[in-house]
Amino acid sequence: MTIDPWLLERLVCPATRTPLRYDAERGELVSEAAGVAYPVRDGVPVLLVEEARRLEGISSA
Repeated sequence: MTIDPWLLERLVCPATRTPLRYDAERGELVSEAAGVAYPVRDGVPVLLVEEARRLEGISSA
């Protein structure tokens, strides 16, 4: 599954308001600035801070 490029250009991290990167292998939207990844379920981004997974090796701002 992929994210529509038009949509991806407009999505931002709800915690930092920075752009997100789509990780197709894991099916997540990654916020490098916040050090978290948001799930994409059935093609729908779940941009809730409570649902985000902490990334290892990345310090959050």
